[in-house]
Amino acid sequence: MTNQAPRQAGRSFIPLLLLIGLFIPIADFGRGVVVEPRLASGITIQRVKAEKPRRKVTHSAKRRKHHVVAKKVSSSRRKSAPSPRAKAAPVARKSPSILTVPLFGPRYARVTVNDQQLSGCTLYLSSGHGGPDPGAIGRSGTYLLPEDEYAYDVTIRLARVLMEHGATVYMIVQDPNDGIRDAGVLGLDYDEVAYPQQRIPLSQLARLKQGTMAVNNLYARYKGGYQRSIVIHVDSRSIGQTIDVFFYHHDRSAAGKKLAKQIHRSFTARYKRSQPTRAYLGNVSTRNTLYVVKNTAPPTVFIELGNIQNDKDQRRFVIPDNRQALANWLYEGIRADYKSR
Repeated sequence: MTNQAPRQAGRSFIPLLLLIGLFIPIADFGRGVVVEPRLASGITIQRVKAEKPRRKVTHSAKRRKHHVVAKKVSSSRRKSAPSPRAKAAPVARKSPSILTVPLFGPRYARVTVNDQQLSGCTLYLSSGHGGPDPGAIGRSGTYLLPEDEYAYDVTIRLARVLMEHGATVYMIVQDPNDGIRDAGVLGLDYDEVAYPQQRIPLSQLARLKQGTMAVNNLYARYKGGYQRSIVIHVDSRSIGQTIDVFFYHHDRSAAGKKLAKQIHRSFTARYKRSQPTRAYLGNVSTRNTLYVVKNTAPPTVFIELGNIQNDKDQRRFVIPDNRQALANWLYEGIRADYKSR
């Protein structure tokens, strides 16, 4: 759901650290990545298994675990060996053939870098809310559907896809123990942290400033080049209203508008393939009043994935294959924008 800060708010921004790599067109995906998945319809959430309750993580454990660490795996023995850490810099700017990223969870921690299509591309990925603020809460039967958990899972899937193609990625919000999850109902927790190693405050304005400042500091460090910020939320509207994925940018950001348009084209093309019987109605528009759109230094695209209160829209992000499809299609738009720079 959209966050908007009070008018008196000063300028600031929203980020966290990850990695990126490049990505093969969705039709060519393999090794556990969904190939051209349809945005399913007619599947009820009750059929989807809820994830098991997770063990609580102590504050000391959080401090140990929330850093993103990528390890190079030998092509012969395939044993993990830590790569040297750079000070406050993303791990693995030069991607080896295999990366190990614990943040992605045990099942998805091994990342194969397929190519370097996005080499030189730096992306800041921010999922909405987190920590003490779960955002909007949807319901399906007895299940609660927290906005921050679903926005996070799409965002971290996007990070992994980007890493497969050589990009440098920072996750601005990170959960120390969730990883990429294949459950339908994602359990609510409050242990997300913000880059770099910061507790996320309850205050909305403080939270927006925290993330935005992190992105802006990183942006200044890289001094030019292709840098973009992607912010992912799930909207909340009346139960009966269905909406497609839509995009905001600042009206004075030509680069932000161009990126939003490229992602929109990706979604339009993919909907024609996966759901040819219905039109894709998502759009691109300006919204300068959103705090992160107004105050983030790199060109920014703010994305709403759907209406978390609507049962049809819920299928778009409750079904794990659909969350992967969203990440894949976002990647395709980013790749097209980077190639056309």
